[in-house]
Amino acid sequence: MNIENKTRNLVLAAVFVAIIVILAFTPLGYIPLGFMNATIIHVPVIIGAIILGPKYGGFLGMVFGLTSLWKNTYMPNPTSFVFSPFIKVGEYGGNFGSLVICMVPRILIGIVSFYVFRAVLQGFKGKKGKRTIALAAAGAAGSLTNTLLVMNLIYFLFGKEYGHAAKGLSEGIYSVIIGIICINGIPEAIVAGILTTAVTQALYKAMRR
Repeated sequence: MNIENKTRNLVLAAVFVAIIVILAFTPLGYIPLGFMNATIIHVPVIIGAIILGPKYGGFLGMVFGLTSLWKNTYMPNPTSFVFSPFIKVGEYGGNFGSLVICMVPRILIGIVSFYVFRAVLQGFKGKKGKRTIALAAAGAAGSLTNTLLVMNLIYFLFGKEYGHAAKGLSEGIYSVIIGIICINGIPEAIVAGILTTAVTQALYKAMRR
């Protein structure tokens, strides 16, 4: 990689970092769908990974994770202990598992998105519209990576505590987890696929000029 490309990538990475921070700490990071708000904070991570590669994607995911850690530490809600080891909400406190939940899925968003994009491009090689399909698949895959890993890690690391803090439940907690995945995760994946396709296509055109 020459100096010009390296500088361009660093500038783009800085722009994506700024977008992630803005989305994380303002209502701009959420799209109202009527029955819920779909978060789009992971979309810059996905787009950054596709354009800049998996290393930058992992870095941008880490930034996303750090914003989540900060927000759950300094602006906590009843279940923030599953994302921050530094707080205690009522009788429940975070631990090292909180860091795993907060950081690992977010880092993997960028890595999974990049390799799904590349795999779908190769799978549809020679077919018209292959990039559009690959972008949509990468966007959906990145979003689902976050949702599935976060919610399942919460269940395995904080199942009873989360169930009681979130819903006052001591049984049927995984049913709640599945409900969140279906009600929140699937619409967010669809939104991520659409936004990733539209924004990345526009960026590709701008970068060719």
